[in-house]
Amino acid sequence: MRFISCFLCMLYVSTMYAEVIYTNIWALHLNCTPEQINKIAKKHGFHNLGKIFPDGNYYHMEQRQVAKQSLQAHYLHNLIFKMDPKVLWFAQQSGRSRKRRHSFTVPTDPFFNQQWYLSEAFNQNVVAAWARGYTGKGVVVSILDDGLETSHPDIAENYDPQASYDMNDNDPNPDTQYTLTRPKRHGTRCAGVVAAVANNGVCGVGVAYQAKIGGVRMLDGQVTDLIEAMSLNLNQQHIDIYSSSWGPEDLGTNLEGPNTLAQEAFIRGITNGRGGLGSIYVWASGNGGASFDNCNCDGYTNSIYTLSVGSTTERGTLPFYSEPCSAILTTTYSGGSFHHRSIVTTDLHQSCTSDHTGTSASAPLAAGIIALALEANPTLNWRDVQHLVVRASRPVDLRTHDWRTNGVGRPVSHYYGYGLLDAGRLVELASKWKAVKPKRKCTIDLITRAIELRRKLTLRWNVTACHGTRNWIRSLEHIQARLTLTYSRRGDLSITLISPKKTISNLLTTRPYDKMSTGFSDWTFMSTHCWDEDPCGYWVLRIENKGDSTNRGTLTKTKMFQFELGWAFYVLCSMFSISGPPHPASSPAGSYETSLQCVWPGMVLNQRQLGIVVSD
Repeated sequence: MRFISCFLCMLYVSTMYAEVIYTNIWALHLNCTPEQINKIAKKHGFHNLGKIFPDGNYYHMEQRQVAKQSLQAHYLHNLIFKMDPKVLWFAQQSGRSRKRRHSFTVPTDPFFNQQWYLSEAFNQNVVAAWARGYTGKGVVVSILDDGLETSHPDIAENYDPQASYDMNDNDPNPDTQYTLTRPKRHGTRCAGVVAAVANNGVCGVGVAYQAKIGGVRMLDGQVTDLIEAMSLNLNQQHIDIYSSSWGPEDLGTNLEGPNTLAQEAFIRGITNGRGGLGSIYVWASGNGGASFDNCNCDGYTNSIYTLSVGSTTERGTLPFYSEPCSAILTTTYSGGSFHHRSIVTTDLHQSCTSDHTGTSASAPLAAGIIALALEANPTLNWRDVQHLVVRASRPVDLRTHDWRTNGVGRPVSHYYGYGLLDAGRLVELASKWKAVKPKRKCTIDLITRAIELRRKLTLRWNVTACHGTRNWIRSLEHIQARLTLTYSRRGDLSITLISPKKTISNLLTTRPYDKMSTGFSDWTFMSTHCWDEDPCGYWVLRIENKGDSTNRGTLTKTKMFQFELGWAFYVLCSMFSISGPPHPASSPAGSYETSLQCVWPGMVLNQRQLGIVVSD
């Protein structure tokens, strides 16, 4: 009986006190000159990491022959330092548990009980992020929209004038212009989703309720390329996240994206914003579902520089307005039809609403969750954020017919991206995240002469990704296909990209209302579905006519852009020759053969052959 008691006591003690984890770093107080210190380090096989404090003789040293983590202190090295008269004090460093001293209480705002999407019963998991102490403090979000009611009692405390401007009237005041016929409430509603103040007895609470919020009035007037560019780059060393719930009209007929200045603004934002870490651009995927639209025809939401957000209802079903595309990265909650609850937020005239919906609500909700992640780790760059969002999104309870598992085992959907964004998981991952390596770009020209397009055109090519060299590409991020083609009825076309791991990206689905015969002129489609896949192997690009057999077109240019995780290095892969006979006039199908090469300074690596198969 005494043995059992002692055993239980030992168990109790072991649960109370966590195991000590020893590192391979030693701290020492030495009584000698810098030259002697280096000799001591070398003598005992240590690497001198330098002084701990600017003055004095406290140093830290690394023993690279010792495990970085161990349950036991290293007896021999500790004994050596103990016996050395020049060592006044030493300590093998060990991990120590430290927790934030914060308390979390459920917000007391009167509308909080209607904010179902923040509830622990739903899988957005926002309360878990709050419980860790993350509320968006120190992060600045700007809403690019139609203005902001800066005096709203649920916004005023968090309002940031440095994150605000009126681009339409060119003055610092972004306040909403009140009209009876067309109230400009959109920006104010989006702002409340992000950063409505907590525990003030007004409305509800924002997902990042201690973040600073600004507004850019840029949609309440003529929207030019210049206005878009200036909005996207406003005070980019102060603003962390730009949230946009707008784009070309979702009619199922438009094909439009950022013009020259806005494109340049995106590049400058991700290059220079946030001290070189890159501005975070969060974008609503679009509300064109009822018009059978596809967000790959929207050059803002399918940009590699934006983080495209889709929507789901409280029941995990597709809202009627959801439009699919392979550029969507993640999903947050929103409203649906009349029997689904919507999003609670601020409204004009210092009021509240529980009727905010569409991807217009999903984008600021995602922006607020990302603000929590930036508080957890302010050093995240713009690509880190996208990597984290992929890993923190889950397909849980999201219902759609097109869930597929990609080449690295992640479920992915053209409506939901990688799934519902889990705020708790996002901040947990962010707090431990190590920055990704610099991005690399590979460009492949697939054809050099026009090819007639009738029923179906299939292009196959082999990519070695510079295997066997120090520049071997191991892991994909974004894939782009830039096409130039004419076609008698553009909306009848579907375009599919298949990776070597058999991941299918529907770059374009048919759009029955798009009767344009202009086709695509240097238009870029994008997919995130191959994230982290190895690019080596055969890729397939298929362009197919789903309409009338009398449709005709010509493909004149195709480029593939692979944006990969790799070293800071630019690689150009280009086609340099065509061999093989043309198709006989009577043959319904055939193939061309071309050679590819990867070129960089001082090195050429021939890739394997590309086959182009043309089918009627």
